[in-house]
Amino acid sequence: MKARIPVLLCLTAALAASAAMAQTTVYRWVDKNGNVQFTEFPPPRDAKSVTEKTMRGGGPSTEEQVPYATRMAAQRNPVTLYTSSDCGDYCSQGRALLGKRGVPFAEKNAQTNQEAQDALMKIAGSLSVPFLVIGSSNVRGFDEDSWNSALDRAGYARTRLPGQPGPRAEGETK
Repeated sequence: MKARIPVLLCLTAALAASAAMAQTTVYRWVDKNGNVQFTEFPPPRDAKSVTEKTMRGGGPSTEEQVPYATRMAAQRNPVTLYTSSDCGDYCSQGRALLGKRGVPFAEKNAQTNQEAQDALMKIAGSLSVPFLVIGSSNVRGFDEDSWNSALDRAGYARTRLPGQPGPRAEGETK
């Protein structure tokens, strides 16, 4: 009987390890009637908007740790923060607010990047920073209430969830 316990423990550990390394592919597609389908089998040839996602065992990926509502808000209303090297506290406070709310954003330094400078001039008509772009909405300067209102309207959560990774600014930083 004693010899069976280590064997069972080893077998259980091996099964758990293989399950963690297992992977599954999920397909999302739209059928001919316009219905969204999710299957683990490839869709028919006439399917539209086919996306394929491979999920592995062993815990969620960083993307999967970001709440679904935040991913959808970011897809519909991406956030870009225009800053400069000498922006100071206002830019720092803006970054902190976006981080506190778990908002993924791209940061563009309009002082060191000509392309960002041109884009900011086109959008804002000046090089005044910080300047926040949320989808098609713009917020000039840092005002916590204004930023929160704009982020709320865009569908972003009020706080980052426990265990959710903090957003890393994509693109250029300082």
